[in-house]
Amino acid sequence: MLCLAGTLLALSSYGLGQTERDRTAEITSALAAHEFDQALTLLQPAIKQFPANAKLWTLQALALAGKRDPKGALASYQKALKISPEYLPAVEGAAQLYYEAGSQDAVPLLRLVLRLRPQDPTSHAMLAVLAYKKGDCAQAVEHFEASGPVLDSQPSAREEYSECLLQLNQPERAIAIYERDLELSPEDSDARRQLATLQLMTGRPKEALETLAPLLQKDEPDVKTLELAASAYEADKNTPLAVTTLRQAIVGDPHNVDLYIDFAALSMDHQSYQVGIDMINVGLKAEPKSAPLYMARGVLYVQLTKYNEAENDFNRADELEPNQGISSVARGLEQSEANDLDRALATVRSKLATRPNDPDLLYLQADILTKMGQEPGSENFQIALRSAKKAVAFQPTLTAARDVLAKLYLQAGQTHAAIDQCREALKADPKDQTALYRLIQALRKTGNTKEIPDLLKRLAELRAESTKEEREHNRYKLVEVGVAPSTPSQP
Repeated sequence: MLCLAGTLLALSSYGLGQTERDRTAEITSALAAHEFDQALTLLQPAIKQFPANAKLWTLQALALAGKRDPKGALASYQKALKISPEYLPAVEGAAQLYYEAGSQDAVPLLRLVLRLRPQDPTSHAMLAVLAYKKGDCAQAVEHFEASGPVLDSQPSAREEYSECLLQLNQPERAIAIYERDLELSPEDSDARRQLATLQLMTGRPKEALETLAPLLQKDEPDVKTLELAASAYEADKNTPLAVTTLRQAIVGDPHNVDLYIDFAALSMDHQSYQVGIDMINVGLKAEPKSAPLYMARGVLYVQLTKYNEAENDFNRADELEPNQGISSVARGLEQSEANDLDRALATVRSKLATRPNDPDLLYLQADILTKMGQEPGSENFQIALRSAKKAVAFQPTLTAARDVLAKLYLQAGQTHAAIDQCREALKADPKDQTALYRLIQALRKTGNTKEIPDLLKRLAELRAESTKEEREHNRYKLVEVGVAPSTPSQP
C-alpha cells in the first residue's frame, strides 16, 4: 500500500482552513521525521477541536502505527472510515494493517481500493496472497495476473502464484514465471532450483538437468542442488548418476535424514534392498535416534523377509516417536494448542461441556490424554478409555478413535479387545498404518504369529507408498542442507 510519505502527500490538503492547515503541516512534518510522540501531542487538541475530520484520525492512525500500536491504529482508521467510508488514505491504511496481520478483513477494504483505483497493482497483489492463504487458487491467480511488476520484488508471492498455477493444472505458466526470473537474475540459484523442480514435476528431467547445469558445474555444488539433480537423473533413467549424486549429497550433509530416505527409496525401486539397508545403517550412525530411518530400514528388511528385524525397527521407530500422530490433535484446534497438550485438553473439555456426545471431541480427549502418558488404572486412563469407547459407539467409522482405543486396550492388557478394534479400523480403512502396527503388536502378545509376515508386508507397502507420496508432495519445498559418511556399494 502507500508508504508514509505517499500517505502524507495524499493528506496534505484535506478539509481544513488555513490556520488548521498550518497546524496539520506541523503534524505531517513530525510524522515524516518519525517523531510519532510529537505528532500525537499535536493531534490531541486538533482532534478535540475537529472530531469529525477523517484526516486527523488518519494522521493519528499513522502515528500509532509508527509506534507499533496496530490495535490503536486500526481503531483510529475505523473512526476515520465511519466519518468518511471512502476516504482512500484511511481505507488503504486499515487494509495494510489487516493484511500484515494475515486477516481476511483486509479483503473488503482492498476491493474498495480497487473500486476507487481499479488498476492498483499492490492491492491486486495483496488480494492474491490472501486468496492463496484461503485456498482459493482461482481467485489468487486472477489477482496475481493483475499485480504486474509488483511480483518482481516478491519472491514468496511468485512461489504462491506458481503453486496455484500447478494446482489449476497450468504448469506451463508456472514454469514461465521462473524462466522470467532467470532472465532477470541468471545468478539466482533459488529461482534456478525452483524452475528445475517444476520441470521435474512436469516430467521433463532433461530440461531440469540443463537448468541445474550451471550449479552442478561449480567446484562444490550445494546439497539442495545435488538432491534435486539425483531425482532428475533417476527420472531420466540414469540410475548410476542418480546414485553417485545422492552419495555426494550425503557426504555433504551426513545428518540430513531425508537424503538417506531418498537413497532407501531408490534402492527399493531397483530391488537393491541390502544396499539400502547399508546406507540406512550409515545414517543411523549419524542420527541414531531418527524414527524415519528405523521405519525405512524396517520396510527394506520386509523385502528380504527378515520379519523379526523389521518388527524390531518398527517398534524402535514407535518408541522414538510415540507422539508422531500429534497432528491428529490439531483436528479442530489451533496449531499452538496442538503443541500444548494441557491447553489442548482444556479447549476440548470446554467444548465437550456443551457437546458431550460429539465423537470427534471424545476422540480428541482420549487421544490427548493418551499422548500425555497415563498409567493403566489411573483416573485419566479410565477417562481416555471411556471417551474412546463412546467416540466409536457414536461414530463406528472413526478409525482414529479405534486406533487410540486399541492402544489403550493393549496398555490395559486386553489384547483380544485391541485386536478387534484394529480389525474394525482396517475394515473401514485398509490403509490405516497405525491399526496394522497395533494389530501386529497384539498378535505377537497372543503368540499367534501366523499372520504377522503378511501384515508386515502390507505395512511395508503402505509405508513405502506414503513415503513416495510425501517426497512428491515436498519436492516443491527445497530443503537447506550441510556434511560426510562412508558409502557402501551402489544399486
